[in-house]
Amino acid sequence: MNGSRIAAVGHYQPARVLTNEELAGMVDTSDEWITSRVGIRTRHIAGPDEPVDELAAHAAAKALATAGLAPADIDLVLVATSTAIDRSPNMAARVAARIGIPSPAAIDINVVCAGFTHALATADHAVRAGAATRALVIGADKMSDVTDWSDRTTCVLVGDGAGAAVVEASGEAHIGPVLWGSVPEMGHAVRIEGQPARFAQEGQSVYRWATTQLPAIARRACERAGLAPEDLAGVVLHQANLRIIEPLAAKLGAVNAVVARDVSESGNTSAASIPLALSKLVEQGRITTGDPVLLFGFGGNLSYAGQVVRCP
Repeated sequence: MNGSRIAAVGHYQPARVLTNEELAGMVDTSDEWITSRVGIRTRHIAGPDEPVDELAAHAAAKALATAGLAPADIDLVLVATSTAIDRSPNMAARVAARIGIPSPAAIDINVVCAGFTHALATADHAVRAGAATRALVIGADKMSDVTDWSDRTTCVLVGDGAGAAVVEASGEAHIGPVLWGSVPEMGHAVRIEGQPARFAQEGQSVYRWATTQLPAIARRACERAGLAPEDLAGVVLHQANLRIIEPLAAKLGAVNAVVARDVSESGNTSAASIPLALSKLVEQGRITTGDPVLLFGFGGNLSYAGQVVRCP
């Protein structure tokens, strides 16, 4: 085998839906203010008895079932998250225990909003190198745990959820070469820090960086896969907000692609946003098996990672 592929995807969101109207009763905001500035109408919020690993395990179980695999078929678990409260056992080990994976390598990856695409690249490398047979790659975040619900600039953005993918060896490379990097001197622009930890960002700095610097980087990710943007059937960007997603997608030039806009109903779910949106597009039949899809994560640390994958 000289490549890897995504065999199946799955996602999970908590049942509780928080609307803009409800937020307007909590802070000085309105549905019009939120939708006009970030394009978000609803978001899902986990309860106090729903930890990150539970969200992740639900998404992982769905991906495994869709792939027709048992937990014992997995030998590598990667969880991208930045909202783990406890340091050990890590999220990957907790997920493995929840769903009964017997003896996997269990690794957490914290690259915040670009975490899933970093984890997917890591799984691709491990499988192609023969270090793993099948990997479970999960993006899961409970942003509500790190949100100041009195700060209208951030609380209107966030949501909770998880998405997962099963990665396995393939005779052809269905996961393209990753293009990744960061701007560490601007890492302060997106933060989850302090005691208790709280999410904060410099919105204008992030917006300028995302809309001016990232389109060229996303095009280079396509070039690494040997495709032009107009060849793409789908584009799944980190679901930050519509004011970033839409200009970035337009500048990319993917004129024939379905562009994921799940942020409208899910909010910004950080590392969960890309697999969550991808799984929904697959479930809805808006992209089909074999379609080339650009996955492109960006955000915290001002990190980015993107690759073109073939739809499972």
